[in-house]
Amino acid sequence: MGILENKARARLFYKYLSKVYDTINPFIWNDEMRDEAIAWLDIQPDDRVLDVGSGTGFATEGLLQHTDNVYCLDQSIHQMEKAFDKFGKHDTVRFHRGDAERLPFADDTFDHLWSSGSIEYWPNPIDALEEFRRVTKPGGRVLVVGPDYPNSVVMQKLADAIMLFYDENEADRMFETAGYTDFEHHIQQASPGSPKAITTVATVPAAPAADGVADAATDHATAGDSAAD
Repeated sequence: MGILENKARARLFYKYLSKVYDTINPFIWNDEMRDEAIAWLDIQPDDRVLDVGSGTGFATEGLLQHTDNVYCLDQSIHQMEKAFDKFGKHDTVRFHRGDAERLPFADDTFDHLWSSGSIEYWPNPIDALEEFRRVTKPGGRVLVVGPDYPNSVVMQKLADAIMLFYDENEADRMFETAGYTDFEHHIQQASPGSPKAITTVATVPAAPAADGVADAATDHATAGDSAAD
């Protein structure tokens, strides 16, 4: 586990990164990449969207171009204060301070969920992906942007020491373990030579029918067959 896959250390890291985040972010994750990824969500004007790990609100700005119903969650108050400066603390955006692995929302609350630049700091990413599935309506989309695993052995060792980097095979494993069956990965890059992002878009599966409901449906179908005979 990398040194920043620890919530306390990640909060401390972002306390200082928040001061320059909006300046350096475009070199890694720019408007074009963000807007391309948002299009994959196919957000409708009335949709309710949760932005997990919303930080200074860079992704939030893009989401607000598609719907006014955006909720933001982040564990770093220093990052959130930068977002307050952009959107107001109690205006258009609903802000929540919290943990991706324990979301403070009821089941099926959101039509879609977005998370960019956050998964690399989660100690238990599968727990968070399960939470994303829980709070997003069946048929809705969950989009997660993380750092693509580098090709260089030296860079791989450095990446592993810092935080979570992962490739498509590992993304497959995480999303499948978290209960998703329909998803696809996209590799995005700001410019040749810059770090690559792996963006996964997953459709939330329908919840399995309760045993009693399933049994009743089976009994009903059997009765119908008998009546037809």
